[in-house]
Amino acid sequence: AAQFQSSASDEPLLIVAALGAVYLVLGILYESYVHPLTILSTLPSAGVGALLALYLFGQEFDLIALIGLILLIGIVKKNAIMLVDFAITEERTHNRPAQDAIHTACLLRFRPIMMTTLAAAMGALPLVVGNGYGAELRRPLGIAIMGGLLFSQILTLYTTPVVYLYLDRLGQWGRQRLPAIFHAIARAVRPARSP
Repeated sequence: AAQFQSSASDEPLLIVAALGAVYLVLGILYESYVHPLTILSTLPSAGVGALLALYLFGQEFDLIALIGLILLIGIVKKNAIMLVDFAITEERTHNRPAQDAIHTACLLRFRPIMMTTLAAAMGALPLVVGNGYGAELRRPLGIAIMGGLLFSQILTLYTTPVVYLYLDRLGQWGRQRLPAIFHAIARAVRPARSP
């Protein structure tokens, strides 16, 4: 029990490190500081959905459910990646405004998003309904995955475009204001030159 408790105390650090690595990779891929946050904004809804599903089915949040929650980090963010990738491409190649780009992305990527989410949920269904040796060990994994997928699917189709637009405005504001702020700081910090 003491060994499990000491290993479980490192889990929040591991999750933060995983999120940091995901942020860095997405930031490099999209050459943006703000749009990786759009993608990562889908993760809280997946966690809430997994916890709600576990509560509704009367399952405890154990180590297997935690593994399901970590798997959700990879599965759920693909919805936002599909939307954001398409919208950024539309903005950069066709010079479209952000609102038109994300609207087009929502229309054209809805079907692939639904297909991949339903395929992942159906893949977790045997874990939930399966019987036999070790079924009680696998059941929390399936419930966490299905609950997180379905709950985040409902929310992220609405929230991802909104977060994308707000963070795009924040990025535009930063590109306009930050150079002047950094220039003023550099001037204030620079030592006065002697005559």
